[in-house]
Amino acid sequence: MTGNKTATNHHKFEGKNMLKAFRNIAYGAVAMLAVTAFNPVSASYAATFDLSEVMPESNFGTQNIKKFAEEVKKATDGRVDIQVHAGGALGFKGPEHLRAVRDGLVPMADILGSQQIGDQPLFGLENVPFLVSSMDDLRVLHKFWRPEIEKVASNYNQKFLFYVPSPKQYMYLKIDAVSVDQLQGIKIRGADKTTVDTMKAIGMAGVQIPWGELIPALASGRVDGVATSATSGVDGKFWEFLKYIYPTNHTWGSNIVSINLDAWNKISPEDQKTVQDIATSLEPDFWNVARDKDMQSVVTMQQHGMDLVEISPEMFAEMQAKAKALLDEYLERVPSAKPIVDAYLAELGRD
Repeated sequence: MTGNKTATNHHKFEGKNMLKAFRNIAYGAVAMLAVTAFNPVSASYAATFDLSEVMPESNFGTQNIKKFAEEVKKATDGRVDIQVHAGGALGFKGPEHLRAVRDGLVPMADILGSQQIGDQPLFGLENVPFLVSSMDDLRVLHKFWRPEIEKVASNYNQKFLFYVPSPKQYMYLKIDAVSVDQLQGIKIRGADKTTVDTMKAIGMAGVQIPWGELIPALASGRVDGVATSATSGVDGKFWEFLKYIYPTNHTWGSNIVSINLDAWNKISPEDQKTVQDIATSLEPDFWNVARDKDMQSVVTMQQHGMDLVEISPEMFAEMQAKAKALLDEYLERVPSAKPIVDAYLAELGRD
């Protein structure tokens, strides 16, 4: 009997200790929740974000973003750490970036807007052929275009931090053509649908190919030309496949550094302001880099044996005329773009 009573008292003692332990754990958990609720900065003290970039490490756009990431890390004392993964290292292709950021598959990405028109056709406005003739014109277009694009970003669960235009656009070919007739049927790669449609309007056989697949396509003869910027021409070492550079300046397009809103909200309000202030302050410098890199890249390609072709006014006018219908078709398909275009042309004093 004594043994049974002792055992019973022992179990009661253990039970009381366990109950006390559970209470202590519960009180601790409540206390932690209270601290988190009233001190959101400590709960989101540090955040590391992967950023997907399809362009190679050497590309000026990649270098711009790495500079942005460095400035952010420094200004936030490491609380916001952006890891830039160049060359498509995270496995995402350019046209996938808008949805990948929306769905949280990657917290940040460098998005080429014109590659997203399948999801949101308004992205294609700055890419309409021959609508924009210079970076100065592009700044005017952005004045009216960006507020609408920001709404798109919000609808896709993300925030656009800064925009940087691709440099002037060129056609790279194997032949020295002096007329539009000589361009007919040439297989040429474009990075986006609008560029491909422009090439088709001129009479070429345009095909959309992601950057990561371009060099094999050139090597295999799948394409005999490329429509892109001079910086991309250097990145791809086009002199190994192509000979002639045509300064058509047919379209413009901007790369946009974007962050998922759920990721953004992990940052304290103070750090959010710091990140956005840095993005805003660096953007003009990044535009200048794009302009300078264009000129430097053309020289580099010439040094490797490529020839810069002077397009005759007659040939250029014919190219513009053949592509003119694309603007009308675009405005009919995307009526929300018409007020933007009207305001843009009015400010420039163009019809």
